[in-house]
Amino acid sequence: MEKRMRRAGVTFAVAALIIAVGFAVQGHLEARQYKRLLTNTYYHAFSELTTAVGELDTALQKSVYTTAGPLRSSLYQQVYAKALAAQSALGELPYGNVELERTAAFLARTGDYAAALCRGTEDGAEENLAALAAISADLNTALAGLQGDLEAGAVALSQVVQAEGELARRTVRSGEAPGGAFQAVEADFPELPSLVYDGPFSQHLSAETPRALEGLGTVSEEQARQTAADFLHLTPQRLTPLGQSQGTLPTYGFSVEGEGGQGYVEVTCQGGQVLEYFLDRVPGQSAMDAGQGIELAKNYLANWGYAQMESSYHIQRDGSLTVHFAPVVEGVFCYPDLVKVTVGLDNGGLLSYEAHGYLSRHHDRSFPAPAVDEAQARQGVPQGLSILAVQKALIPTAGGTQEVLTYEFKCQAPDGGHVLIYVNAQTGLQQNILLLLEDETGTLTL
Repeated sequence: MEKRMRRAGVTFAVAALIIAVGFAVQGHLEARQYKRLLTNTYYHAFSELTTAVGELDTALQKSVYTTAGPLRSSLYQQVYAKALAAQSALGELPYGNVELERTAAFLARTGDYAAALCRGTEDGAEENLAALAAISADLNTALAGLQGDLEAGAVALSQVVQAEGELARRTVRSGEAPGGAFQAVEADFPELPSLVYDGPFSQHLSAETPRALEGLGTVSEEQARQTAADFLHLTPQRLTPLGQSQGTLPTYGFSVEGEGGQGYVEVTCQGGQVLEYFLDRVPGQSAMDAGQGIELAKNYLANWGYAQMESSYHIQRDGSLTVHFAPVVEGVFCYPDLVKVTVGLDNGGLLSYEAHGYLSRHHDRSFPAPAVDEAQARQGVPQGLSILAVQKALIPTAGGTQEVLTYEFKCQAPDGGHVLIYVNAQTGLQQNILLLLEDETGTLTL
């Protein structure tokens, strides 16, 4: 009896130990899961902060070049809104206290200053905005570098507290007392505007009825297949139908075994026009330069029947070259009607084609005589910028519902950077500003 009691006691003890270990393991796993979820939340918040500061930098850089008018007011509003977004992201981080105290104060003051500018308080605005833009550039660079380290695993989230101390010191220019850079203005540091393109006005704006397809009838799948085959200089039998897609612009889809990869092409149901083409081939070593690539892309367009198309901007990546083309009508560059062509710089083969902008917006246009001549429009370019080139350009409004005839001034800033200033041809006021980022790979705009 006593042995059975001892045996039962040992059994109960072992069972209790097993249960205790089970609860401990479960608790540990749950803790790890909660920690992982919390860490992901913090990573997301830091990413939001980095994005906001980057967009802020763009808004501030643009504000330096604005003159009196609606565009200036719009940029002030962007700065204010971006400042609030950056502050919100900063508030979600676990270390937004001492290490980020000056960054947080800078964001708050920049927002307040932007709000004051929106109310019409502009005394000293030009000098103050230039100072803010200089600081935002440093902060943007520092945050982007830290974000890259986090993504690469070079810095753990737990180490960001120490890294932020260095970040705060880097935002104060050498020779300045701590906080001295922030005393010039009562402003909060805003979030960057999300206007990033691989060419001016390259975001394609959807239309309820694509202008280039108005009045055209519906084609059958076989007719669309023949159009795609002609576009690629292939026999129709080489294209495999993938069915019809619905949406704003219904299309027929086809796959094709291309040279070195799988291809995909879409043809609009209305009008039977090629909307886009993509070949998943990885280009080899480049055998031609960007100038030769642009000429090849232009030849492709000519063979497809596009007339009076001129290249605007291009970007070169990993052996491929993407060129943006727009029609020139009566000497006016029509940016809403963009066509994008990508060629491989190894053999000149077609890698992609995209005509959303052209099919959505292109139509016969005529332009009234500008109320403002070029000499008057030059007054919309702020002092300190050197005008390098000027042309007339049709650009979309911010909402994309209208088009505006402008003078496009390509300018050089004192620091050597390039800026595009668009001046409304009817009012003489600035309509838009783009910052050019140029290197050996091509041109980007902000």
